[in-house]
Amino acid sequence: MAFVAAAFVRLCGYLQDPRLVARFQRLCGVEGTFSEEEEEDTARLKGDPSKQPEDREYPRQRNPPRDPETKMEDHQEDREEHRTRDVGNGSAGEPGGGGDGGDGDAARAKPLRRNSLTGDAGHEFIVRNRLLFYLFTFGTELGNEMFFIAFFPFLFWNLDALVGRRLIVVWAWNLFLGQSTKDLVRWSRPASPPVVKVEVFYNSEYSMPSTHAMTGTAIPFSLFLLSCGRWEYSFSFGLSVALAWSLLVCVSRVYMGMHSVLEVITGFLYSLLILAVLQPMLDAIDGFYATHPLAPLAIVLSHVGMGLLAFSLDSWSTSRGDTAQALGTGVGTALGTHVNHRLGLLTDPPLSALPLAVPAAGVGLVGRSLARFVLGVAVLLVCRMVMKAVTIPGLCRVFGIPAGDVRSARQHMRVELPYRYIVYSVVGFCCVSVVPFVFGMVNLA
Repeated sequence: MAFVAAAFVRLCGYLQDPRLVARFQRLCGVEGTFSEEEEEDTARLKGDPSKQPEDREYPRQRNPPRDPETKMEDHQEDREEHRTRDVGNGSAGEPGGGGDGGDGDAARAKPLRRNSLTGDAGHEFIVRNRLLFYLFTFGTELGNEMFFIAFFPFLFWNLDALVGRRLIVVWAWNLFLGQSTKDLVRWSRPASPPVVKVEVFYNSEYSMPSTHAMTGTAIPFSLFLLSCGRWEYSFSFGLSVALAWSLLVCVSRVYMGMHSVLEVITGFLYSLLILAVLQPMLDAIDGFYATHPLAPLAIVLSHVGMGLLAFSLDSWSTSRGDTAQALGTGVGTALGTHVNHRLGLLTDPPLSALPLAVPAAGVGLVGRSLARFVLGVAVLLVCRMVMKAVTIPGLCRVFGIPAGDVRSARQHMRVELPYRYIVYSVVGFCCVSVVPFVFGMVNLA
């Protein structure tokens, strides 16, 4: 038993080693442009790898704010300096551009988005395989906020509202548990060097487990489990899509230098564990949200309680806003589900109509789907704009914070968290209840 435990510890240490990430990046054609001093630090790390766990620097230690309410203006000079050196900014530039030693197959690039906490633009890196660069950039976007903002509404309005409601539950729980676990474990991102930071947006946040791997696994597999048998398609096709989706997101996080292999594997397995517990309960949860008279009170209290618990585990960071946004969306969609049931809006097809046939993608169907999506997104954007204009000044007045500069005001935890919670609760409600009502008014239901 002791031998097995020791072997397991050694395996975990190997999978957590940042040099494994760096080797994978080089295999995929990504190389860093590190200084001599940084390379010497890496050489010392190679000479004594046993010191790595003890010398770990955690994100809040590496980029410590003066207090949770401090505005991140200290890094303005760094941001200006990086801006002058930005030659790629997220895309592989022209072949041989940027003085990469004359290699015509290489291009210099920089991370697409700045660090969410410090504003750091990141370092340049060399891309020698553009196909993999764009593939894994797409893969990592499948776990980012903008994808879900487009994916969930399209699913609600054009495919299957029941599946969409339940996926929101899975998504919110995965983000809540994943982020809370990160704040308990408090592991930093892989060391750079040797790892090349192809992405830096989340670099100041904790790393274990990978929440991208969690959502990138939970969403496709839950979508497969919810739709298999409900829609007419082959089991092997659905399973293949779910596996490919999950694998692409998970591998992309290692390629981006944001996670070790161990953190990605842990996120994958953690998500499957959550899914195994949550998936059998989704029917009961959805039914409770829709029919129970005390559901609205239970929805609000449970999601607010989850948020307060998550936000009390560690100091403020921008990931708290992401968690608040997911929980707020969960509140809004759940309340919308209850209202729809009471008013008879957006009813689910009867059991006798199952399994649902996948319709042929004709011009009329595609046109109506696009019309619904464009109109629905426009309604949501107006809703978000109005709520933002009302919520931020109101919160600033409540907490005595200057409201003249919205960007600065949102860097305060007491403004950002309630803002995200309130605004995205309303957006989620509009997505589920208001927008389908508008579709009925303009004959797009």
